[in-house]
Amino acid sequence: MTFDAERVTTVTFDSYSTLVDVDAAEKALAERVDDPEPVSKLWRARSLEYTFVANHIDAYQPFYEMNRDALQYALDAHDVDISQDERDEILAVYHELDVFDDVRDGIERLRDGGYDCYVLSNGNPEMLESMVDHAGIDDLVEDTISADKVRTFKPDADLYRHAAGRTGTPIDEIAHVTAGWFDVMGAQHAGMQGVRVDRNDAPWEPFDGKPDLTIKIFYELAEELDV
Repeated sequence: MTFDAERVTTVTFDSYSTLVDVDAAEKALAERVDDPEPVSKLWRARSLEYTFVANHIDAYQPFYEMNRDALQYALDAHDVDISQDERDEILAVYHELDVFDDVRDGIERLRDGGYDCYVLSNGNPEMLESMVDHAGIDDLVEDTISADKVRTFKPDADLYRHAAGRTGTPIDEIAHVTAGWFDVMGAQHAGMQGVRVDRNDAPWEPFDGKPDLTIKIFYELAEELDV
């Protein structure tokens, strides 16, 4: 697909892995787990898998709870026995994840160029509030839009349609920026333009087309939009 800059009036951003680095959670695991990397990878994978399954079996719960269950599974799968308090301390890192270096300046450039910017995330409102505050972008985004409001996760089209309603923007005038392949596809399926953030030179998924635009840093989106 080809990105149409002329159509864009609003930009939505995914949160985790797009604005903030979820791999930083591995640091909290490292303080309590001998081999944190496989635990961290399984934790993240299961967290997303739970949201996919929940969409189809009417098993919604706030993302923080999904994340907690996924962490517990990852710990159990690797025979890691820690206390509930220690587990909760690891989970709390999601309120203070490291922001990527280009995020604040990139969003500021888009906003100054006349684009309304929003966060559109699976995260529940409390998670998003702390994430935006810790990332230092609360003065740059118009609002945060949570899956919790419609009780369904990405890539369900209802969440993207909800975002269009919340922003007051025709859905085909929204560019959704995300590091998640499934999120790109979900946004495009719902009618948005999908902008993939590929910070690690990862291959694209070999089915169902391509992103409308692929960028490595947010400045590249600003340049594409000529701001």
